Amino acid sequence: MKYIILFLNIFFVNANAIEPNEILENKKLENIAREIGKELRCLVCQNEDIQNSNADIAKDLRTLVRKKLSEGQSKNEIIKYIHSRYGDFVLFSPPLRIDTLGLWALPILFFFVLTFLFFRKR
Repeated sequence: MKYIILFLNIFFVNANAIEPNEILENKKLENIAREIGKELRCLVCQNEDIQNSNADIAKDLRTLVRKKLSEGQSKNEIIKYIHSRYGDFVLFSPPLRIDTLGLWALPILFFFVLTFLFFRKR
């Protein structure tokens, strides 16, 4: 029985680094803050969102998001504000522009090249 509980804890527990003093009283705003936190990358941890990161900058960004939500700003306004300060790196999905086209096209091109090399006739 204890192995089943351990398995469930390891694979199905949604671990968040949010501290109790960061949580907003308004549940609707808190849910929006969590959605925003999942879309923003921690600048220190790199492949972790600010929602799950324990880094100081992630905590500062979570606090900033909640402060701006409390001030009445929308989700898009907050993301645009943080994006303007930290650049494309802070977004998990970079915008599709000419200068970021390589980020979107190279994986597809790489897939086709590998497929061609793997399945070609000798």
